[in-house]
Amino acid sequence: MIRSEQLSQLQNTQEWDVIIIGGGASGLGTAIDAASRGYKTILLEAVDFAKGTSSRSTKLVHGGVRYLEQGDIHLVREALKERGLMIQNANHLVKNQSFVIPNYHWFGGYFYTFGLKIYDLLSGRLSLGSSKYLSKKKTIELLPNVEENGLKNGVIYHDGQFDDSRLAVNMAQTAAENGACILNYVKVVNLLKDNSNQVIGVQAQDLESGIKYELQGSAIINATGVFTNAIMKLNDNIYKKYIVPSQGIHLVFDKSFLPGGNALMIPKTKDGRVLFAVPWHNHIVVGTTDTLIKKQSLEPIALESEIEFVLDTAQRFLAKKPTRADVLSVFAGLRPLAAPKEEGKSTKEVSRSHKIIVSETGLITITGGKWTTYRKIAEDLIDKAIKTGKLTKKECVTEHLSIHGNKPTTSLARENHLYIYGSDIPKILELQQSKPELKEKLHPDYEFTMAEVVWAIRYEMARTIDDILARRVRLLFLDAKAAIEAAEKTAETIAKELGHDEAWITTEIANFKQIAKGFLLSEFQKI
Repeated sequence: MIRSEQLSQLQNTQEWDVIIIGGGASGLGTAIDAASRGYKTILLEAVDFAKGTSSRSTKLVHGGVRYLEQGDIHLVREALKERGLMIQNANHLVKNQSFVIPNYHWFGGYFYTFGLKIYDLLSGRLSLGSSKYLSKKKTIELLPNVEENGLKNGVIYHDGQFDDSRLAVNMAQTAAENGACILNYVKVVNLLKDNSNQVIGVQAQDLESGIKYELQGSAIINATGVFTNAIMKLNDNIYKKYIVPSQGIHLVFDKSFLPGGNALMIPKTKDGRVLFAVPWHNHIVVGTTDTLIKKQSLEPIALESEIEFVLDTAQRFLAKKPTRADVLSVFAGLRPLAAPKEEGKSTKEVSRSHKIIVSETGLITITGGKWTTYRKIAEDLIDKAIKTGKLTKKECVTEHLSIHGNKPTTSLARENHLYIYGSDIPKILELQQSKPELKEKLHPDYEFTMAEVVWAIRYEMARTIDDILARRVRLLFLDAKAAIEAAEKTAETIAKELGHDEAWITTEIANFKQIAKGFLLSEFQKI
């Protein structure tokens, strides 16, 4: 997937069947669905793939235990099916993860065991394993750092765990391999309409060259997540709020706070929310919160109240108590929840089910949804375009369509950080061996090599330090300070590969440091 080739495809195509605005999970999934059915498809992302919500998740592929408790059986069943398909179609990135619920009341063990047995049944033949009641001794054995004081028993169940932005990059590659034109850093600045006020295309600008394009298409799909309202302003005569952003934050710690391979799940915190501590790239991700936010942002910042809530909850359930000084990175993400009909409704009560809106102008918009159900969302979007007469009927073929990297030809254990590349592993190793400098580590404390940086630039359309350190090798999410220390080395490599000058390097490092500040606690932001 090379950007110059994708631009050439854009310039040499007069008209499209499907134009997708937005390169997050829903947009990329829709590009795969449309292209694999044989439609002439283009996707335009204003920044980088998964720059927003889709790189800032809890890293879970799950049915949603919380939604089961709320009685949303349809959403849970749908998500459990999609969870199973994701593991089959992207087995290099999505894996079976065991979760342990520690209980500090006797009835908790029986209550959650019963509920999770229903969860198992709903997953059917795509089940990842059976839920079981655990004794206190077994709970401690599976969660070595769990708070033992008052512990009565536990429950173990299974869900999925993944790397979100790595999957997004592989989805972009999959769409391109199926014939779609996939472009980052191309922003839709207007919608084109005919005399009857029907949307017939978009006006877009390549943010690198400044060139503007007018693209015409049959089905125009708005998959911009938390930025949906901005596109709808271009579409509607009267402003209406279609989504409400809800912020969730996560703190990242080293592995010592949750040794072993099991994740920790707290089903009910003191304010009724769910909290997870999940092993991820040899670190622990702890979250999340659920806070309504008035304004959306590309770089949302964790509120101090959210940080304190996550820390306080983690300290209650872990014997080795994490402190602010132990936080390696903090990241915030915005969920694009479908706006409730009733004002003031709690985000915990807003359904995560996706909703498709067909405007009077013919624009098709997706709101709500979650990472796990991206494939079904995409299928529903293209089916809706067919039903509204914008596309000729062609059957969906994505249920068993492999994502780029699936079924690695070289099998590597997940202890080796290269596992995320799946079937591309041999090519990464070959690149690593091609020049001595490409064997060098990106940062002395981490296994990432300069070959991975070069690979991201050449074949994964990475254009900035942030693209590489946040969404290709994930260093910013794992250790913000280390990412800042690796910024100069990364910028120099990008400049060499893409032909940028010293002035670009200086500006790019300053831009990245500004972004990275948001991943540090306030007391560590003097960089």
